[in-house]
Amino acid sequence: MYNPVKDGVKKSVQAVQYTEAAPPADLVGLVHSFWELRTETVLTEDFSLHVLPDACVNILFNLFDTRIAAVTARQTTYVALNLGKTFHYAGIQFLPGVWQGDRGEIATGFVDTPYTGKLPLIATGKKLAAARPDERPKIFAELVMWLVGQKLVAADPVTANILADLESIETVADMAASANLSPRQLQRSLRRSTGFSPHDFLKILRLQQSFRNHYRSFYADQSHFIHSFRKITGYTPAEFFRNFDV
Repeated sequence: MYNPVKDGVKKSVQAVQYTEAAPPADLVGLVHSFWELRTETVLTEDFSLHVLPDACVNILFNLFDTRIAAVTARQTTYVALNLGKTFHYAGIQFLPGVWQGDRGEIATGFVDTPYTGKLPLIATGKKLAAARPDERPKIFAELVMWLVGQKLVAADPVTANILADLESIETVADMAASANLSPRQLQRSLRRSTGFSPHDFLKILRLQQSFRNHYRSFYADQSHFIHSFRKITGYTPAEFFRNFDV
């Protein structure tokens, strides 16, 4: 199963806590995780979250200001988000391709404005803020099931096949074969389900795989790996692992 790494929290930051919970069995294949990111005390300096592309869509809640919520996703390179000196965010990370809602609603940068869409995000944020930590996964799951019922979240067979065959996929042609599609059909399908071209989708998957496996499995040589890694993350591999927990 596709297992993207968490976003970059610098090792030098001690008072920021990230927690992640697996979804219930009936949501596996749709949801990668339920997550929370919060400060344990007021920081002395603004905190910057180093967000990596993973082709996932998140629903994000600001539990300090429950008016603020959003559907979010990242593009093909990192983004550094200044979260300030104190914060509490929580969210649902959907696997690539399962979000069937309006892609025009997806935010790609920092979210600091009240949600004005039609999804029940503000009401859910209020429930989350009032709940104990152990109660939040159930609230997340209820929202996911509502989205499923509205046909806004559904399994996508094309991306599901690609993610299941990740270990053997080396090229866009391999992805097309895995999905039993022509390259042109794959292009249309991935654009619709993920917003990415096949080339960019593969680039993101390779980056994520390189955190879990040796780079030689996915790149022609070390130079190619370092160049691609730095272009996407802003760091060489050695710099990244020296600065961030993964």
